[in-house]
Amino acid sequence: MSDLERLHKINYMIQNQGCVPIEEFLTKLEISRATFKRDLDYLRDRMNAPIVYDRAMGGYRFDKPNAGDKFELPGLWFSEKEATALVLMQHLLSNLDTNGLLSPHIAPLMNIIDGILGQSEISAKELRKRIKVFGMSARKNILENFEEVGVSLLKRQRLHLSYYSKGKDELTERTVSPQRLIFYRDNWYLDAHCHMRKGLRSFVMDGIQAARVLEEKAIEVSEKELHENFAESYGIFSGKATQRAKLRFTPQKARWVAAETWHGQQVSSFDKDGNYLLEFDYNQDPELVMEIM
Repeated sequence: MSDLERLHKINYMIQNQGCVPIEEFLTKLEISRATFKRDLDYLRDRMNAPIVYDRAMGGYRFDKPNAGDKFELPGLWFSEKEATALVLMQHLLSNLDTNGLLSPHIAPLMNIIDGILGQSEISAKELRKRIKVFGMSARKNILENFEEVGVSLLKRQRLHLSYYSKGKDELTERTVSPQRLIFYRDNWYLDAHCHMRKGLRSFVMDGIQAARVLEEKAIEVSEKELHENFAESYGIFSGKATQRAKLRFTPQKARWVAAETWHGQQVSSFDKDGNYLLEFDYNQDPELVMEIM
């Protein structure tokens, strides 16, 4: 935690709690008494923070009620991960179906994120202008059965699906035990145990044409099994890896590709000519071909 972040946290804790004991500062900020005293002196002397010690209450507070509302620290710039996470959250929220399960809660959540972003030295509106999030190729179909899937997932009940597979041009009726929802490259997928196929499958959400929550309890699949089935091969395609990709990138392309992680268990090296060699396991060709192209 940077010094400036720590100063903001001290200010926030007092604003939020009214009066804060020194031990709470030391515990939550993981600092020594000496460091806290230096921070306190800096806030008082350099930033004119109206912080006083209240013996009766046994902690630090602002000298007058609501004084903290009028006192503002200089802007705090978020770390790369923090700024990216906040803007991504806004991006995801703004693209949720306005008629969906979370629609009544979207505006309050957006306001909360705006408030957090507003603590930076640039306004939330300006920050959104400076950090842009572009999707890969999001499908524009309305996910009419998202709520039913969400309910069955959380209540751990089986789900009856009418599922259309674009690849096979086939509509099937099947019962599944939902395990988790995946948001991948701006599209939603349902990982589930398919009772018709007797195994784990990944269903594209916009392929679910009808869904009905059943009374029967869903079977549970362990995290280990889910990971082995869905994470072993490249990309979103499920199933154990059946093929091994061996890619070679020119020295020019290697400047970019060498800094990327394509697979958690990839093997990489450079040959004598400076080409970048990359190997990893995968299950199906389409997504890998799309990534390369």
